[in-house]
Parts: sequence; structure tokens; C-alpha cells
Amino acid sequence: MNVFRQASSPHPRLQGLDTLRALAILLVFATHYQDFVSGQPTFGWASTLGRVGVDLFFVLSGYLIANQIFAGMQRDQVLSLRNFYARRFLRTLPVFYLVLAAYFLFPTYMGGKTPPDLWRFLTFTQNWQLQPGTAFSHAWSLCVEEQFYLVLPAVVLLAQFSARWLKSIAWAWLLLFGLVGLAIRLRAGLWAEHGLEVDGYTRGYYPHIYYATLARADGLLPGVAIALLKNFHPSAWAAVQRRGQVLLLGGLLACGLTAWGLLNFYYVEGYGYGRAMTVYGYSLVSWSFGLLLLTGLCPTSSLARWRLPGAASLALWSYSIYLTHKAVMFALPKFWLLDRQSGTTLLAIALACLALGWLLYRLVELPLMNWRDGRVPSSFKATETAAPLPTHSPRPA
Repeated sequence: MNVFRQASSPHPRLQGLDTLRALAILLVFATHYQDFVSGQPTFGWASTLGRVGVDLFFVLSGYLIANQIFAGMQRDQVLSLRNFYARRFLRTLPVFYLVLAAYFLFPTYMGGKTPPDLWRFLTFTQNWQLQPGTAFSHAWSLCVEEQFYLVLPAVVLLAQFSARWLKSIAWAWLLLFGLVGLAIRLRAGLWAEHGLEVDGYTRGYYPHIYYATLARADGLLPGVAIALLKNFHPSAWAAVQRRGQVLLLGGLLACGLTAWGLLNFYYVEGYGYGRAMTVYGYSLVSWSFGLLLLTGLCPTSSLARWRLPGAASLALWSYSIYLTHKAVMFALPKFWLLDRQSGTTLLAIALACLALGWLLYRLVELPLMNWRDGRVPSSFKATETAAPLPTHSPRPA
């Protein structure tokens, strides 16, 4: 989950993407507030469905990283693994390590439990076989993203190396949708083993499916697909840009249908997790959000034009808020003896999350991004060029 553009950037902010990132963190906040504070759906359906905020983060991250890489490839630049990983790690790791240290140094205040072994966080393997209810468990999504960041550059370098004899971009689409199909097939097998209740419990669902990299990483692929479309199909991209309102309607309809499916068929008491919503639902949610992301990139859509007050700030602080909000939800009611059903408690927790997110962004994230941009300004090598991947129409001048 990465900030789109830092405050000092000369490039204009993308209002649609700000709105989507703000929506993602609000959804996550809503479901975790139910789980860790109120014990009831304080925000209605948003409390029940709020976990899909993570899927929206995945889609956004997939696009933002892939678009940066593909745009450089279209400029005939050569990706530098050293530069890419330096920029990624300086963006995501400093504040993560700071919050991680707090979980290990002050477990009583951060969640009341000792987190899993430290090496699992440091190697970003904490999500493997992760059991629900452990401290700092929500870092599982960061593990999936960091693993994605490790794999994507290797795929890109292979593509650049192969561009001399691969004459069509179709292979990239075949690979992308092949990976989606593999994820669906994997979830089908895992659901057969862990999806149904046994003695009233589904103990293996979260460790083997919900948190598992291979079962969830396809959530980043809709964003990669949009980056492919934007950078390698300029004529199709131009046509898409003119249909923002139609895409917005389609995205909202798709999200509404998947929300209905999740509310009614994701988990059934006395049965377990629904097969269709487990096997296909994760992909449907991600591709529905992909439609909204595509809409947010279309200047003709209301989503791209609508400046939601506070969305830009919430988008900037969302990473730090995501890392710290569960600790705030645990500590404030427990140590300040707040009424968990009170509106005052909700306001106090929301303000504390915003304040802490702002503080970490200003004191940790932003200074290190500025330092990074001075030392490692690009993910690409300074002088080398490589054969570009083919496009389906000439590159615009």
C-alpha cells in the first residue's frame, strides 16, 4: 500500500485514486472496529464487508508499481534491481519496522499478545500458516505485496530480454490470465480441504486461503492488467478514456453484485465458507475494483473529477494508519476505560488513528521519501536502453 505521490511532487494528484485509497482504509477501519471495539456492525454493511478494503489496496498497488515499470520500459529504459528494491524498501520498510518494534517492545499496549517470531516479519513470511488472532496479524497483506515486489521485476527483466524475439504483447496477457486461472484452481482445491465446518469450526480457512500468498496474490493482477493496457495498447487506452461514465456505472454495478454475493454466500452458519465466493469471489472482487480503478484514471468520469474533501490527506496517511489502527483500537478502550458502544469512543479512536497516521507520515515516511528521491531518483539504469516490448499500435508522439 503505497502513497501515490509525495507532497513535494510536481505532478498533479490523481483524485480518483485518492478517493479509492481513502475508501480502502475506511473499509478496513470499519470491519476492524467491529472486530476489536464494538462487537457489532457499527457501520452496517461496511463493517461486514470491510475486509475487501485490503483487496482494493492490492489492486491499487498492482497498478502503481506495474505502471511505473511499464512506463520506463516504453521509454526503452533498463530496470535496475538495485534501484527498484532500494526505492521500494525505503518507501515501505522504515515505518513498518518502527511499528514492528513497538509491537515487540510494548506488547501489552499494542495488542496484548506477543507477535509471531520476529524473523517471520523480517523475511515477510509472517502470512504463511498465520493463525487468526495473533498480534500484528494485519501485516499479512504487506507480506503479500512485498513478495509480489520481489517477483515482478524478475518477470519484467525476462520480458525485456525476450523482447527481441517475442513479437506480440499477447503473451503477457496470456501469462496474466493464466495466473488468475491458477489461483482459482488452487482455491478450489484448498476450499475442498478447509472451507467447510468441522465440529462447528473452519480452522484451516484463514491460514491456508485467506492469508496465503498463492491464494490471494492474484488480487494485484487487475492493477497490472490496467498498467499493461495503458502502456502497450495506446489506441485502446484512448478509447477507454472516453468512456469514463460507462465504466463507472459498470464498476459500481460489479461491486454491488459482488457485495451482495459476499453478504449472502461468503460464510453460511452451520456450513462454512461458500465454494463459489471462495473460489471465484476473491477474483470477482478484485476485478470489480479494477473497473473502479480504471474509472478513476478516466478524466471523463465523475470519480476522476470529484474532489472528495479529505481524501487526499487520508490517502497519504493510509499506510501508517493501516499499520497502527488495530493497536489504537486495542489500547484506547482498554487503558482509558472507554465505553465500547459509545459514539465518543468512536470519535476518539478515529481522531487518534488520524493523528498517528499524520505524525508517522510527516516524521518518517515523507522525509525518507525525499531522501530516497535524492539518492535513488529512478528504478531504472541511468544510461542503458533495451528493446521495448511491442505494442498493438504505434506509440503516441
